[in-house]
Amino acid sequence: MDGQPLPGVIVGFEPQGVSVGGPSNGRTDDQGHYELTYSNGTKGAIIGTHKVTITTPTEGPPPPGQKYKDPIPARYNSASELSQEVQAGANVIDLELSSQ
Repeated sequence: MDGQPLPGVIVGFEPQGVSVGGPSNGRTDDQGHYELTYSNGTKGAIIGTHKVTITTPTEGPPPPGQKYKDPIPARYNSASELSQEVQAGANVIDLELSSQ
């Protein structure tokens, strides 16, 4: 985010416009790199267009009466504006995020 790696967040790829295939996700390392995993531990994502979400994992639900607010802007998670194309073969998809 803002040109710096974002460690420990979950990157999700949800296929769009297909009737077969589920989402993939992965956690970023200290350098912000991630590797997606599909169902049953299979690496990668299905080919096609995906809605992309970036979320901060939580330890559990917020205390009663409080609401959790992800420090990552909603335009990257709950109201994601991100979309990426996954092609056959190896893919490197860098995501540039801005806190503004």
